[in-house]
Amino acid sequence: MAQNADYRILIADDEPSITAGLSALLEIEDYRVATVNNGAEALKLLRKGNFDLILADLMMPGLTGLDILREVNKAKLPIEVIIITGQGSIDTAVEAMKEGAYDYLTKPVDPKRIRSIIPKALERHELVRRNQRLKAKNRQLEQTLKGLSKFGDLIGSHEKMRQVYDIIDAVADTTANVLITGESGTGKELVAAAIHQKSSRAGGPFIAVNCSAFPRDILENELFGHEKGAFTGAVKERAGCFEMADGGTLFLDEIGEMPPDTQSKLLRILEERRFRRLGGTKEITVDVRVLAATNREIKTALKEGTLREDLYFRLSVMDIELPPLRQHMSDLMLLTDEFLQSFNQRNNKDVQAFSPECLDLMKTYHWPGNVRELRNMVERAVILCKGDTIELQHLPRHMFFPETGGDEDAVQLGKPLHEIEKEIIFKTLEKTNNNKTKAAQILGISLKTLHNKLNKYFLDEPGAAKA
Repeated sequence: MAQNADYRILIADDEPSITAGLSALLEIEDYRVATVNNGAEALKLLRKGNFDLILADLMMPGLTGLDILREVNKAKLPIEVIIITGQGSIDTAVEAMKEGAYDYLTKPVDPKRIRSIIPKALERHELVRRNQRLKAKNRQLEQTLKGLSKFGDLIGSHEKMRQVYDIIDAVADTTANVLITGESGTGKELVAAAIHQKSSRAGGPFIAVNCSAFPRDILENELFGHEKGAFTGAVKERAGCFEMADGGTLFLDEIGEMPPDTQSKLLRILEERRFRRLGGTKEITVDVRVLAATNREIKTALKEGTLREDLYFRLSVMDIELPPLRQHMSDLMLLTDEFLQSFNQRNNKDVQAFSPECLDLMKTYHWPGNVRELRNMVERAVILCKGDTIELQHLPRHMFFPETGGDEDAVQLGKPLHEIEKEIIFKTLEKTNNNKTKAAQILGISLKTLHNKLNKYFLDEPGAAKA
């Protein structure tokens, strides 16, 4: 526990008799005391951070005690302020307390009162300091936990994600080519970007190409570039992605969709680090690290011949397999919270949370589109939500009917409209375990309307549906 000698008190008053008297009184109590005769000098000393408490005269010329209080508040200095005032300015002193002063003393100062008030002010000072230290520790802990759950733009603290982070750390600052596998939407490009950012090539370019997005000729033009006149429309030379990525990293997504003859050319570049532009004769040498990814089953691709075995072994010096979201569902809320904050900011919204019913559905849904599907779902829900809580009606309909692939409205042609409506209502009630409130939210109608329709279709009989 702190002793009086551990505290430093500053006395600021333009009357020498006041500073001398208060100084003598506090020094008897073993406090360490300093005195000044104007507000400017007091503020200068306070900003050095050497004091725990100040006794400031309210009516000093220049900077007043109230001015000092406001500057202390503005700078968020951890200092308690006690105002010294004459009888005629008590109202102003009370106003100072409303602005954060601990208390006030009236002149002439009563020694008993000052002996009583100083320890209490310093006790509050200790509580504030303790609270600040606790907040600092909490911030540090939050940063630590954030560091454990985030890796670049990847999010997740599940053991499977930690294994991915460990491999990224191990392989990042090497020259090894890396093959990243995983279902669509798991974040393969984010892994590639994290490897690049943690490598010695981080200052160079990061170029990403989706090999499935281009026909063969266009893909080769994207990768290798062309010389002027190489084909009809080639009115000037153009550098390809290998040249643009020189000194950095080239990420080839969906490598399994690359045509076999293009794979052969890629293999040569990986082995020799040089190539020719389309229509060119000059060999161009590049310093490029190649990262590749595929969502295909590797064994199947090799067996079918869609991925050359020699290219596979050249690319997969290191393998990183990303888990589907259903295998690290403990990260669902981490991901959801991150996306919610991001889309709130992007759309100038203030959505605070998902309803319990939404969370229940999200935790049981199988997420075939993985993290990308979750991200798109949160963006859609934030846009549709008009309040501060996302409800069931803001979620995509296919999430309620995963077993039918989202085609819950598929019906036979010629079926009467009232039968279609009845079938959809019945399926929705079945999906919500006959909970009418949830069913009404999903259907986008009021509970009263649902009751009316159930009565119309004679579904509201005993045992048919529970409110």
